[in-house]
Amino acid sequence: MSSNPQVLTLAEPLPLECGGQLDGVQIAYHTYGTLNEARDNVIWVCHALTANSDVLSWWPGLFGTGDYFDPADWFIVCANVLGSCYGSTGPLTPVAPRNKPLYAAFPRLTVRDLVAAHEQLRQHLGLTRIHTVIGGSLGGQQAVEWAIQQPAVFEHLVLLATNAQHSPWGIAFNEAQRLAIQADCTYVGGGPEGGQLGLRAARAIALLSYRSYEAYGHSQAEADDELPTFHRASSYQQYQGDKLTARFNAYSYVTLSHIMDAHHVGRGRGGVAAALGRVQARTLVLGITSDVLFPPAEQQLLARHIPGAMYAEMESGYGHDGFLIETAQIAHFLERFYVQTFAH
Repeated sequence: MSSNPQVLTLAEPLPLECGGQLDGVQIAYHTYGTLNEARDNVIWVCHALTANSDVLSWWPGLFGTGDYFDPADWFIVCANVLGSCYGSTGPLTPVAPRNKPLYAAFPRLTVRDLVAAHEQLRQHLGLTRIHTVIGGSLGGQQAVEWAIQQPAVFEHLVLLATNAQHSPWGIAFNEAQRLAIQADCTYVGGGPEGGQLGLRAARAIALLSYRSYEAYGHSQAEADDELPTFHRASSYQQYQGDKLTARFNAYSYVTLSHIMDAHHVGRGRGGVAAALGRVQARTLVLGITSDVLFPPAEQQLLARHIPGAMYAEMESGYGHDGFLIETAQIAHFLERFYVQTFAH
């Protein structure tokens, strides 16, 4: 991260949806810009799987000076999710009474637990209304869950490349990655660096769901017809695996993948359609034509059941990662969305 986050420590234990509780929960977060006198310029960003709370570092082109969401105009908040490794309580956080991390024994969390923690942060910051909550992938799962739980808080909801319930296809991809991590003999009992080789392999698996046939063909094709000693696509997979293991840990990766798998807005609410019908925020749902992990049909379902939602689809060869890359298209659709919203 390019700057150190602020940290909120919750005064009371956090009850968990799967049972039990987390004590001494810490939530790392960044804020940018200034809250205006009317307190109506808040943008809350929910980040994706391995991101952090410093949104200006990982969503350039959409957030930053001169970008669509400029801190000169907006008060921007982004908080690290529980289970991660960027300042919020996670598998490497020392816990009482032994003051040691739980590693693989860290409790099972759900998206609703992430929302519960960030709801306490919202209240701590005294933010009674959020102009826009925005998130893609896991961040979108959190954003839609939050908008269902607290419908009066959010004026606008922006969901990118996400869903109402994680699919069997997505769960299978996550399980394949977890199998790779758990096959690493250092995962259990290996300390903070446990499972790193498995995590490297897991990232290579994940990339196949994040990108597309077209993207690999465009960027990783061989330069000539000669017999290669090493394929460019192979080098790319290894490079991306090394890049993640340098900044992330296997225990957080497993924890967060389980959180995605458990995502289901309809659980205990009479089904997906009934749950999405509770959303009061003006909503924009964006799909990506080449996304094989969260295909557009999933975003179309969201838009169909969220009252008055606007749906748009981005043409992109980048697959699921398009929600991080296609910032010009996102800004274009945001402009259309806000114009339509203000017209109402």
